[in-house]
Amino acid sequence: MAFALSGSGIRFAAVVRGPGVRSAPAQPDRTTSLDLSLLLRKDSFPRTVLSGNSSNESNSTSKIVAASGKVLIPGGESDGLSPSSDSVSSTGVQTDNPQEISETVEEGSKAEMAETSAPVEEEEAKTEIVETGGDITSSTEEVTTGEESMSEEVVEEKPRVVPPPGDGQRIYQYDPMLEGHRGHLEYRYSRYKEMRSLIDQHEHPEGERETKIDMGRSAYPNLFGTKGLVVVVVVVEGGLDAFSRGYEKLGFTRSAEGITYREWAPGAYSASLVGDFNNWNPNADAMTKNEYGVWEIFLPNNADGSPPIPHGSRVKIRMDTPSGIKDSIPAWIKYSVQPPGEIPYSAIYYDPPEDEKYVFQHPQPKRPKSLRIYESHVGMSSPEPKINTYAGFRDDVLPRIKKLGYNAVQIMAIQEHSYYASFGYHVTNFFAPSSRFGTPEDLKSLIDRAHELGILVLMDIVHSHSSNNTLDGLNGFDGTDTHYFHSGARGYHWMWDSRLFNYGSWEVLRFLLSNARWWLEEYKFDGFRFDGVTSMMYTHHGLQVAFTGNYNEYFGLATDVDAVVYLMLVNDMIHGLYPEAVTVGEDVSGMPAFCIPVQDGGVGFDYRLHMAIADKWIELLKQPDEAWTMGDIVHTLTNRRWLEKCVAYAESHDQALVGDKTIAFWLMDKDMYDFMALDRPSTPRIDRGIALHKMIRLITMGLGGEGYLNFMGNEFGHPEWIDFPRSEQFLPDGKFVPGNNNSFDKCRRRFDLGDADYLRYRGMQEFDQAMHHLEGKYGFMTSPQYVSRKDEGDEMIIFERGDLVFVFNFHWNNSYSDYRVGCLKPGKYKVVLDSDDPLFGGYSRIDHDAEFFSYDGHYDNRPCSFLVYAPSRTAVVYALCED
Repeated sequence: MAFALSGSGIRFAAVVRGPGVRSAPAQPDRTTSLDLSLLLRKDSFPRTVLSGNSSNESNSTSKIVAASGKVLIPGGESDGLSPSSDSVSSTGVQTDNPQEISETVEEGSKAEMAETSAPVEEEEAKTEIVETGGDITSSTEEVTTGEESMSEEVVEEKPRVVPPPGDGQRIYQYDPMLEGHRGHLEYRYSRYKEMRSLIDQHEHPEGERETKIDMGRSAYPNLFGTKGLVVVVVVVEGGLDAFSRGYEKLGFTRSAEGITYREWAPGAYSASLVGDFNNWNPNADAMTKNEYGVWEIFLPNNADGSPPIPHGSRVKIRMDTPSGIKDSIPAWIKYSVQPPGEIPYSAIYYDPPEDEKYVFQHPQPKRPKSLRIYESHVGMSSPEPKINTYAGFRDDVLPRIKKLGYNAVQIMAIQEHSYYASFGYHVTNFFAPSSRFGTPEDLKSLIDRAHELGILVLMDIVHSHSSNNTLDGLNGFDGTDTHYFHSGARGYHWMWDSRLFNYGSWEVLRFLLSNARWWLEEYKFDGFRFDGVTSMMYTHHGLQVAFTGNYNEYFGLATDVDAVVYLMLVNDMIHGLYPEAVTVGEDVSGMPAFCIPVQDGGVGFDYRLHMAIADKWIELLKQPDEAWTMGDIVHTLTNRRWLEKCVAYAESHDQALVGDKTIAFWLMDKDMYDFMALDRPSTPRIDRGIALHKMIRLITMGLGGEGYLNFMGNEFGHPEWIDFPRSEQFLPDGKFVPGNNNSFDKCRRRFDLGDADYLRYRGMQEFDQAMHHLEGKYGFMTSPQYVSRKDEGDEMIIFERGDLVFVFNFHWNNSYSDYRVGCLKPGKYKVVLDSDDPLFGGYSRIDHDAEFFSYDGHYDNRPCSFLVYAPSRTAVVYALCED
């Protein structure tokens, strides 16, 4: 749907589909991405609505019992209204070649070269922008923190601009195999440019203006039918900058005169705002609906100047809908809580006084060349069996992350979710931080503390689906099946039991783009890990589909072009307005050009999660050591697309969930219960498990990509699994699902195990810390890589990253003296990391004081070599010395 705001300077576009318009041949059952229902007219919202008749009967039953009291929430939140930029200017576009090409991979094989990622050497030509407490300064200016003031020199704010679309042609240079699918890719890019042209046009100096766009066969003769010509009248939005700030107009907005509340609910017959402020009277504050489906009401300040809705009080929108009368949490609500003893959540009007709002003290860190991500969940981050808080995570976990050497923390379950055991993936309130862990101000304090420590904060954002919950979430919000989602089977994810967004809807685009912008702007997140991207990009959602790498799997009838265009738009917005922000996409399919800039024709992510690696390790751990093949390991680790960066991981939260096993548990199983104390003898299973746990993590970081991720606790081999508290239940099909008596015992992280100097967990944690500090010193994940040896008989893997030489001996029994190791650069080498170090639970078989001098002469296709001792089940890293 579409609507306009009087006096806002922003018009919300709409499009009518005419009779001869069909979707592209590749998508015969799809509607166009401009599937909008009404033409815009010059009409706008009423400025105020002070009273009105409600179609709700006075005896309508409310789902919330009226209460005279109010729920006060401590802390405060800034109003989220970022200054709008009236002028838009060009900024530097991304570099033509974002990465350098590395040397070829082992034995000069061109096929292996295609499997091995090029190293990353990104040009850093962009002007550094440092944000401090909302002020933007040049990187050359002095920035102080705490109670110190900013430099008195006035620094002009630099405009943040989304670059215009490019020609989308460079992807064919990067990957010539895409030429065979040029038709699909050109169609996809034309759809993206089409949306940008509707959004990006700047407002006319005289005010609002309309533009006509030919959507008929004359414009797209190969895509549409032969009948008719459709002319669409669109009122321009003012660019992605304005379009992605929907939270400044929708939901609750505060002005000097009072509070305005707007909600897009075209299916509702009537609506009224109810809450503690009006004693839940549905007739007190009826809303009016314009022809575009937007309900609105203005509440003037009280006579004493106080706001009409007190901060911390409960509110909901009561609607008469096709599904009946219902009370719903506003879609754009900024905070919601579950009152003690109640099942439904309550929406909270959150607008604390200025002196209660958190003020950021520290600038956001600059994006690092290589990402070392600590994946975490606030609620389960305590060693105690309880739900931890933002404050507890800030004070106890962030210093641990810093000490371990990670430079980014990825936080799950931030968006409010009614069902705790969903791990945060069944989102109910997209703009609200989870109240289980504290207030919005507590979350801001956590993020600010991370920035003080130099740690990026990435949010695990869920735009791939929404909770099926009709009481607290978006499902059936206006009483229809098609509000934010596709109708019927296409709008339902049968495996996740959740609803699927209609990315071709204009208002869904506004909602999701504004949601991403909100977290970056209001909370200073440094980027996102986009969940479930594979599910978004394909109509089959990746279910029961085995991706083989055939390009027909990526570009065909199963591709959801609307969703891909949304991903291009959101990456456009993020990278244009927040140049230092990081986007990581969870894609298991291997979609080509996924991490190529949008201007070049790609989807625009910075990194792809290299999900195949974790699956490969689990596959190998189910087999005896003798069945492991070195070539298979190397192929899996290096099998990534040229110029597309990857975040590698041996295991994430997925492998730790109940029903699965962590790597440590696969390796050591029940022996972890009885033989992890240093004052007890070890067992062969424990020795093998600790050795391989270290080797698996190091080789994954060393060969797997340009970034690395670890789920909290797995750095020290956290025992057992994750099981959220849950009760027994019967599913709709009658199947009984046992509970765990609502226990928190396995919904916590036993950091005390990794810290205990009398347990073997300590050695694994020390190794993880050393591994990260080594990467921090040498930056090997973004250095050229070359695999010189993968010996199936010796069970050896040898490779170089920059000035480091990695030697892995996976043999379960054989150790090798005077083992020749090829290297690129001549000179003296020394040991800089040894998995057999006693500090790491090893047996001290490597002499750390030894020096290794290279010999001239080709070996393993390298110009030089040196001799080493390679003990069994050991990984050693050698560094070229300067002296």
